[in-house]
Amino acid sequence: MHRRLFLFASSALIATATAILSVTAMPAAAQSRKETLVVLVENGPNNLDIHGIGTSFRSYVAAWNMYDRLVSFGIKTLPDGTQSYDYSKIVPELAESYAMAPDGKSVTFKLRKNAKFHDGAPVTAHDVKWSYDRAVSVGGFPTFQMKAGSLEKPEQFVVVDDYTFRVDLPKQDKLSLPDMAVVVPAIFNSKLAKQHATDKDPWAMEWMKTNSAAGGAFKLDKWTPGQEITFNRNDDWKSGPLPKIKRVIIREVPSPGNRRALMERGDADISVDMPQKDSSEIVAEKGSGKYIVVGVPIENSLKYIGMVSTMKPFDNPKVRQAVAHVVPYEQIYKSAIYGRGIPMAMGPADAPKEAVWPQPFPYKTDLAKAKQLLAEAGYPDGFETTISIDLGDATASEPEAVLLQEALGKIGIKATIEKIPGANFRNAMLQKNRPIHIASFGGWLNFPDYFFFWGYHGQNAVFNTMSYKNPKMDALIDAARYEADPARYKAQVMDFIKLAIDDAPRIPLYQQILDVGMQKNIKGYTYWFHRQLDFRQIEKQ
Repeated sequence: MHRRLFLFASSALIATATAILSVTAMPAAAQSRKETLVVLVENGPNNLDIHGIGTSFRSYVAAWNMYDRLVSFGIKTLPDGTQSYDYSKIVPELAESYAMAPDGKSVTFKLRKNAKFHDGAPVTAHDVKWSYDRAVSVGGFPTFQMKAGSLEKPEQFVVVDDYTFRVDLPKQDKLSLPDMAVVVPAIFNSKLAKQHATDKDPWAMEWMKTNSAAGGAFKLDKWTPGQEITFNRNDDWKSGPLPKIKRVIIREVPSPGNRRALMERGDADISVDMPQKDSSEIVAEKGSGKYIVVGVPIENSLKYIGMVSTMKPFDNPKVRQAVAHVVPYEQIYKSAIYGRGIPMAMGPADAPKEAVWPQPFPYKTDLAKAKQLLAEAGYPDGFETTISIDLGDATASEPEAVLLQEALGKIGIKATIEKIPGANFRNAMLQKNRPIHIASFGGWLNFPDYFFFWGYHGQNAVFNTMSYKNPKMDALIDAARYEADPARYKAQVMDFIKLAIDDAPRIPLYQQILDVGMQKNIKGYTYWFHRQLDFRQIEKQ
């Protein structure tokens, strides 16, 4: 990890930035500057409901900070002193305690009796059950996520009494408890939500898009989609130490130059998910600027090129392998992400070497090999196709797509680039009809079999953007998820990684680094698996 400073001066950018963002333009009763956190993002939430259809990862910041979960992850310190969540440690949150049955087939939670929702209603086990029932019943991403921890049916969720809740499991599953600590199993105010439910919308999905039924550390103040979302501290929060920050303002500033100018001017406190170009330049300045950058490799995560394996010609593995051999990996690393990533290509020819994920695939740029494979697949003259990208990630994905487009042209593949607005990208991926797409996926639970369960399994979850199905792959993933013997688990992991290399529905480009810029007086920043800020740990000195 690197921390460096930079000096940025541009009167034009600062003038524009000042017009966009004025920290002083706050309500008369605003908290002091020390208690207010101003955050800059390229794109903000598209839905306040973590269970909503097409909810983007940029919405996780709202769900994580407004809602409690029964349990959360502990905190650890990385070698450079940065705080990070600890996926190996599960700690109570809304639950004051929990106990796993000796056979591993149930876990019982004792709720905090003084916990309340934002409207003052008490939090009970009935709310927890309704929330878990909702997550496994609405379908799509939340239901798949719960299934990853063997949480599949409402019958598994039992109200023992008003403040005791039990989860019954079909079999012992190492992912069950960690899966209750991710963003999806948020605890909703069931009475409030039911007031907005209808026969056609029994889970109040429509109302929850733009409203909160939460009880977490921060309350929703106001949301203007595409512009700004603000939160106020919940002073009655009982599930942890009261946060030092009282008010959070997240503002969408699409221009990287404007975000950079605002940070340099001191008009913002934190800039999340900084463009690689800016980060690399700040690192190169070697401490001459006003704010710092913290960069953490995103665990269990990849930026990749996906190919929909149910669409011709990408139903042919040789076509996919041809693309894997034409990708200009080194150019992408140097000129698209400026070295701010861990390369996941050009690995050893006999990969995988070990049962870890992610790890480099053995593909490298080889146009002769690519042409040979394309001819063997029956496409010696190439074909026409489309490369789809997320405009919410345009600063990296657009140059990556242009470089890929140019490279494909060298072997006769004519590709056009489709730019999909960030708020619509996940819905577009759900359609599984974008032949080539550049996307990213990070597994919330840091296990190889968890990543593959989401990204390669034939259940065809949203993150299997390639619509890839292979019974052999499914069997290996399913076996690894419940394997207790370390040697057998290692063999299963290496086998499914090797199969992913050979079938090549997804071409790994690099492991991403989450770069967050922050003023020097910001303390307590913690890296989380969902890549968003947790306001609870942050303070200003």
